[in-house]
Amino acid sequence: MMTFLINEHNVCDYLLKHCNQPKRPLSKVEPLTAKNFNLLVTFLDDEKFLVKQERHNQKGKAVGEFLAEWKIQEFLLTFSSVNNLHLFLPEVLHFDRDNSILVVKYLDKYRDLMDFYTKEQNFPSKVAFSIGTLLASIHGETFNHKEYRDFFSQKQDNLKINLVKDLQQSLDRIEPEIFGMVPADGLKFFALYQRYDSLGQAIAEVANAFTASCLTHNDLKLNNILVHSNWEQTTDSTVRLIDWERSAWGDPAFDLGTIIASYVQIWLGSLVISKSLSIDESLGLAVTPLDKLQPSILILTQAYLEKFPKILEQRPDFLKRAIQFAGFALIQQIQAMIQYQKSFGNTGIVMLQVAKSLLCRPYESMPTIFGTETLNIV
Repeated sequence: MMTFLINEHNVCDYLLKHCNQPKRPLSKVEPLTAKNFNLLVTFLDDEKFLVKQERHNQKGKAVGEFLAEWKIQEFLLTFSSVNNLHLFLPEVLHFDRDNSILVVKYLDKYRDLMDFYTKEQNFPSKVAFSIGTLLASIHGETFNHKEYRDFFSQKQDNLKINLVKDLQQSLDRIEPEIFGMVPADGLKFFALYQRYDSLGQAIAEVANAFTASCLTHNDLKLNNILVHSNWEQTTDSTVRLIDWERSAWGDPAFDLGTIIASYVQIWLGSLVISKSLSIDESLGLAVTPLDKLQPSILILTQAYLEKFPKILEQRPDFLKRAIQFAGFALIQQIQAMIQYQKSFGNTGIVMLQVAKSLLCRPYESMPTIFGTETLNIV
């Protein structure tokens, strides 16, 4: 049985003991839905702490997912040259390595960007520009910096190339056991994947082209980006990046591609799917059409390249790889749908078609992703 060490009843005692917090009146403790068991602790003075903890097995051991997140904090503390990045990342107050517990200041003036986009159906250029500029700052300030690379190399598995290699190998070597693990719907995906030789070749190409050269987040979907509630007028950072559990010394094209894929998923997730509709008809009936998202993707990418032009000098194929990684991220999403939702329906089929296009024909896909102004950024 998997257990948690902290609950609503003992969390305050834990904070008092481990976080150098004075004893003060508590307003409330709320459990938050997540794969781990998170507690939002609110004090009467309105300050809020988020207490994140991993599940422990019967032997009291956790996987250690927060090690990478704490590594980022150690990085910022070790090198004053990157101190400015504090403004855009979570403020970690305490890390309990033995029990895999992380305490961070809760950013109650910010909200989940995916939630903002889908509920408001508003895609401000200022937000996209801020994301592109911030990501370029993180990549650019750490790019090809030997001292930083050595710091992250102290942790095993830091290059994260397995994110691509592992998926490639698992898809190329489908074992008989899969029939007992995957629902009938999910098997359609593997059948389609094996039918497309070019898709496997493209994933292998991207895996081999992976170039670790800077600090990367490696899970930069829109749910892991926060936007300020008063984004139009705030003098604070418009956006912040959270959940650095997969961060490492990696490939900057992977981060940019993951964000692009997350925008594409808003479109694909809003399709009206029905057996009576063709795929083209479903695409035409999307609640959030792609042309509503293209300006944000374009502005974000332009801002990134404007802030970090060196990347194109060093890697002329950078945009091609980012588009391919966007396709790869969609394949990852399909895998997650099969694993957790036990389904691979028409939405999955459309997602696979888009992923195949991005991976196999990245240059031809750019007008679809960026809109008609593609030439302005290539």
